[in-house]
Amino acid sequence: MAPNVGTPDVGTGRPAANPSSAPALPTGRGIELVLLAFAAVTTTAALVLVEANQEQQLTSSLVYVGLAYLALFGIAHLAVRKWAPYADPLILPSVALLNGLGLVMIHRLDLADADRAALTGGDVPAALITRQVAWTTVGLALFIAVLWFVKDHRALSRYTYTAGFAGLVLLALPGLLPSSLSEVNGAKIWLRLGIFSIQPGEFAKLLLIVFFAGFLVQKRDLFATAGRRFLGMELPRARDLAPLLVAWGLSVGVLVVERDLGTSLLFFGILLVLLYAATERVSWMIIGLAFFAAGATVAYQLFGHVQVRVQVWLDPFADFDNRGYQIGQALFGLGTGGVGGTGLGAGRPDLVPFAESDFMLSTLGEELGLIGLAAILVVYLVMITRGLRSALAVRDSFGKLLATGMSFVIALQTFVVIGGVSKLIPLTGLTLPFLSYGGSSLVANYALVALLLRISNAARAPLTRRPVQPQAPIAEASTEFVQRPEVKKADT
Repeated sequence: MAPNVGTPDVGTGRPAANPSSAPALPTGRGIELVLLAFAAVTTTAALVLVEANQEQQLTSSLVYVGLAYLALFGIAHLAVRKWAPYADPLILPSVALLNGLGLVMIHRLDLADADRAALTGGDVPAALITRQVAWTTVGLALFIAVLWFVKDHRALSRYTYTAGFAGLVLLALPGLLPSSLSEVNGAKIWLRLGIFSIQPGEFAKLLLIVFFAGFLVQKRDLFATAGRRFLGMELPRARDLAPLLVAWGLSVGVLVVERDLGTSLLFFGILLVLLYAATERVSWMIIGLAFFAAGATVAYQLFGHVQVRVQVWLDPFADFDNRGYQIGQALFGLGTGGVGGTGLGAGRPDLVPFAESDFMLSTLGEELGLIGLAAILVVYLVMITRGLRSALAVRDSFGKLLATGMSFVIALQTFVVIGGVSKLIPLTGLTLPFLSYGGSSLVANYALVALLLRISNAARAPLTRRPVQPQAPIAEASTEFVQRPEVKKADT
């Protein structure tokens, strides 16, 4: 039996390629699996170094964390292979490596707390590593659920206004509750439910990105309409500034009521970037930055907690024993680490308050040095650029804005944290994504990664085409008689 070689190509006489016999496009899942294995080996080796430098035996917690890490991300890889086979193969390994390094540093701080308790005769505090592994499990469970439930990211655009309303409710909820249920360390951003505490704002940012993307797609013509021309820029009409004014008012309200500078900055920054991505008009960015500068100036003049943040930023050593102690110790830790770092487990990052959460960067900088921090920033850069690449490649406008917003929120949050700890900008209270201790941020960011992979899968998946029926050559085609229909003459 002769093989099926397809129809001869017109003009060349060579057989044309049969669509059914075309080679399948590579999915990249093998690369993803290899990189996940590399992340697992790196995490396990780092845990061994931590315990070795602390002059401790290899404890059962090392086995528990290592096996849990392998099992969790192995299941996540199978979920991606099944429900998003063409997704970008570098995003999940980047997240896994960051999460693994975070677990290593949290375990290192647990050992430091245990040593301090042994020296002082106090009670050994509960290990944070166990809770973080539990939150990682919850985050990956949500990651798998989002991949399974959201079959097409475009379906989220149908819930644009629902997502916006739910996001505003979650954002405002801590500010409306009594301080006993919402305030921790001076910021009203928590929802305390018995022994659990969550930050609704972490989930609100995802819902608000969905709302902004859907709203801008629907109202693109409104924002693209030009008004007067000024200094070479086409400024928008005054009546079209209403959404930007509402977002500005809400961000200032969050700053005033909840005393949360970080969420306010994220909220307004996301809207500005999506406005620019949707309209490509620099005028929107300039107007937005002008609004931000005006709001920051007014907030500094009216609210004491903003003045404290700025004063500590300008000179943390003026009140080192009180308000400047945290940032001062963080700077000492970064200076001690230098270029190469003290080594995992060989520094004293536990001297910095909240070293496991807000100041995880100083913990990493002290023990890994400038080289280690640069490597971590490269991992963040890979994850962000691959997300933006998916935004460029996906074919629908909603997906482009959604992927842009989710990639940018990781970039902005990372920049704000690094700038605050290194005294480039005032402290905001945000945490490093996937690295710092905390359940709300970790779980919400895993949902964000699942949506990014869903968009990436849509961007990289091959286009489905209908199979072309083979046709006989014209010379061999049989003659067919076509009967012409009778045409009735019109009555005159």
